[in-house]
Amino acid sequence: MQLDTERCHRAFETKDARFDGWFFAGVSSTGIYCRPSCPARTPKRENRRYFLTAAAAQAAGFRACKRCRPDASPGSPEWDTRADLVGRLMRLIGDGVVDREGVTGLASRVGFSERHVHRCLVDAVGAGPLALARAQRAQGARILLETTDLPMAPLALAAGFSSVRQFNDTVHEVFATTPSELRRRGKPSRGDGITLRLPYRAPFEAADLIAFLGVRAVPGIEELVDGAYRRSLRLPHGAGIVELRPATGHVGATLHLDDLRDLGPAVQRCRRLLDLDSDPQTIADHLSGDPLIGQLVQAAPGRRVPGHVDANELAIRAVLGQQVSLSGAGTLAGRLTRAYGEPLDRPLGGITHLFPTAEALASADITGMPASRVRAIKALATSGIDLGAGADRDKAQQQLLALPGVGPWTVSYIAMRALRDPDAFLPTDLGIRKALDQLGQDSAPRGALKLAERWRPYRAAASQHLWSLLTKPQPANVPLAA
Repeated sequence: MQLDTERCHRAFETKDARFDGWFFAGVSSTGIYCRPSCPARTPKRENRRYFLTAAAAQAAGFRACKRCRPDASPGSPEWDTRADLVGRLMRLIGDGVVDREGVTGLASRVGFSERHVHRCLVDAVGAGPLALARAQRAQGARILLETTDLPMAPLALAAGFSSVRQFNDTVHEVFATTPSELRRRGKPSRGDGITLRLPYRAPFEAADLIAFLGVRAVPGIEELVDGAYRRSLRLPHGAGIVELRPATGHVGATLHLDDLRDLGPAVQRCRRLLDLDSDPQTIADHLSGDPLIGQLVQAAPGRRVPGHVDANELAIRAVLGQQVSLSGAGTLAGRLTRAYGEPLDRPLGGITHLFPTAEALASADITGMPASRVRAIKALATSGIDLGAGADRDKAQQQLLALPGVGPWTVSYIAMRALRDPDAFLPTDLGIRKALDQLGQDSAPRGALKLAERWRPYRAAASQHLWSLLTKPQPANVPLAA
């Protein structure tokens, strides 16, 4: 990626919040780095340097601005949508792979040497894997300092640091203050959860997104509670439960974790679930002029493409959803959860289980559904296909299509929500076909595919607008015929 310096200057001078997380500005006269929307007085152009990541700014010797908290800005949408090696690496680092497995483990996940991985990241984002992981640890440490009353030693280990000294040095270098001072500024959570804010880029159609998740909720692992979405989480070191409650400018997240080392991965998975790092304005600009769905986009420019917290769970649920209603798919998934899921040690409300693992389903005696569906679940559970943060999208989709009972609809749905392909499209989906019928269009798969060509590369977002027609009255000026 190459930064357009003049565009960065304009965004910084106009304090354009849409670019928060896209890039960061280091100010040589003060030694700090800021997000574009920082409310402080704008420094002279000759004193600014621009970076693609907070880690790159930190590596260049800049400290985080205490006023705009640049390290807490929304993430770049590039790392959710890019299918290349750098995108895969950034997602894996965000999921905590470097902290758990080191750079050796990161490189093995993508099948390249450590040297090649380091070179690709430095060339693309200005920082290597260790620097990127360090920046993430620093942000996790600040969250724990400001929201918990944990003693410093266990907090440092929970944030991913190997020693208290390393923890102290990093906090001082990144934030120009001490851990004790960060704690004094914070507000510890009440109760046994960690409460934090997940920022997003406006606009954000929060109610529609929560409703989308709610209508697909599986008993025992998901529920809606007074406008918030709650679910269980399978994390690298243990289980967790998260409650996500939309608010102005952010989504409030309350996390209950068995192991605090899972804070970073839990936050990243929740951000992917709600598509919080999306750039909705760019997508809306691309789609709002379309003669068919343009008015839908203009009416809800902040509509997001929901992701998922567990790609393997989503894949199994996609198979369960073949040719059945949403409620039917939820019932089947609930049965599997009760029979083969893991009970939580600390349930909360209706959240009592984790979704079954692939290993549990591979050996399970599944009944109550067609034999072909059972074979597809078994094949998927035993396939070993990588659908995680660092998956090769094209390879994963080819492998999925080769499985018995897994067709194009299932693969495209997995690509949209688990693999996070922004151009995924489901031409055979019943909801898509009903929406196109309602708009007076050819809803046959071939016709739908031809029509959707003009929505590239955001066909997944266009699909969300089409699905919205089935749940809400359409705007009066949406055309009903071509």
